[in-house]
Amino acid sequence: MAERGASSHKAIFAVLVISTGALSLLQSLVSPVLPLLQDELKTDQNTVTWVLTAYLLSASVCAPILGRVGDMIGKERVLAWVLIALAVGAVMAALSTSITLMIVSRVIQGIGGGVIPLSFGIVRDQFPREKVAGTVSIIAALLAVGGGAGLVLAGPIVNVLDYHWLFWIPAIFVVVAAVATYFFVPRSIGGVTGRVSFSAALALSGWLMALLIAISQAPAWGWLSGRVIGLLAAAVTLAAAWVVIESRATHPLIDLRMMRLRPVWTTNLVALLLGGAMYAVFVFVPEFLQSDKSSGYGFGASITFSGVLVLPMSVCTFIFGAASAPLAARYGARVVMAIGCTMSVIPFIVLATMPDRVMFVVAIAWLGIGFGLVYGAMASIIVDSVPSHQTGVANGMNANIRTIGGSIGTAAMGSIVTSSLLPTGLPTARSYSVGFSMLGGILAVAAVTTLFIPRLTGLRDQHQQEQAGMSHPELAIIAAGTLVGDDPE
Repeated sequence: MAERGASSHKAIFAVLVISTGALSLLQSLVSPVLPLLQDELKTDQNTVTWVLTAYLLSASVCAPILGRVGDMIGKERVLAWVLIALAVGAVMAALSTSITLMIVSRVIQGIGGGVIPLSFGIVRDQFPREKVAGTVSIIAALLAVGGGAGLVLAGPIVNVLDYHWLFWIPAIFVVVAAVATYFFVPRSIGGVTGRVSFSAALALSGWLMALLIAISQAPAWGWLSGRVIGLLAAAVTLAAAWVVIESRATHPLIDLRMMRLRPVWTTNLVALLLGGAMYAVFVFVPEFLQSDKSSGYGFGASITFSGVLVLPMSVCTFIFGAASAPLAARYGARVVMAIGCTMSVIPFIVLATMPDRVMFVVAIAWLGIGFGLVYGAMASIIVDSVPSHQTGVANGMNANIRTIGGSIGTAAMGSIVTSSLLPTGLPTARSYSVGFSMLGGILAVAAVTTLFIPRLTGLRDQHQQEQAGMSHPELAIIAAGTLVGDDPE
């Protein structure tokens, strides 16, 4: 057998594509079929939403921790174990006959959130520098494409087979990816010493869980309820404790100095806003399309046909996500992100007018173009902004922040949409109009935020010197004027 280090980049790329695609499908396939799961598992609407919430919570906690572990002991080894856990969770979900087992299986699936930072780290370690940005952009775009593909595929899978196959099919691909990881992904180049700070991990887990539970349940409990206010207060307290622990740790779980770098925090802010809009689309657009025409806005679409209507978004996201890297190389990643965010505002203006079917398809395709450009450019900026040994954690936090933004966006959209109901129990057209306008406003703020992202030329030079073996003190001197105070492009 050929030595693992001689594996081709194509084989490594194929493994990462399968891993990322299966993860994103498991994340999104359940969104359009929650009413079906509610009936099949004999539960209520509030409880069935935990099928989504449990996954988001687990993924939010696991992504940065597993990114750090991968940087320490080897990304390919951790990726294989993460994929095994993801497969176990998917099989458990496929076999579930109760809501309790389904929720537990989704928590286990959330361990798969580690696929994202580990994949980006492997690309950074194993690919030639000139191919890193393009490869990362494609993988990042697949995350958004998978989300849209889940909306498209859920209906046909349920109609032809049953809801159990929403988990069996991704499980098969995950098992293939886990085996292929062992044979085709070489050992990581280099590594970092130290250990995982369990106190930091506990504090991080605590404030993320408190925050996401409060936000996700606020529409049901009430934003001013004692439970929501108490959880938000706990989140602030635990977050402050986490910052103190990380600041004093010899081997921090998340390097807060890295998170304060201007390219990192500005890009993460865009990620937060993008996640808020994108996840809300995944959750509420299918409901919008499936609403009866008598509501004044719906098309009365089936689960399958609503997926067909959003298919142009997935296609455009992938195409323009892949094109984002060459565009960023020519015009600058910040410029591409700004264009993508600005373009994404327009479809929400159209959606707010309750468009007909043709205008909806045009708007959703245009939205896919914008999302694709932003996703690809965002990943490139993060990879170029941090040292190689921090790639996993940095991208884990970026993905984590998108998840947090998604929880905030869907909760806010849910509160708006359910604020005014028709006698039939469906939201009014005005509720959806206000909600879509709010999402457009979020992306407008994201577009303005991109203006504060600095140019990355100095950082690229720094990382090239790092790879050549320059010492950290020398790097610190070079970086002094570039990491925080660099001039915009």
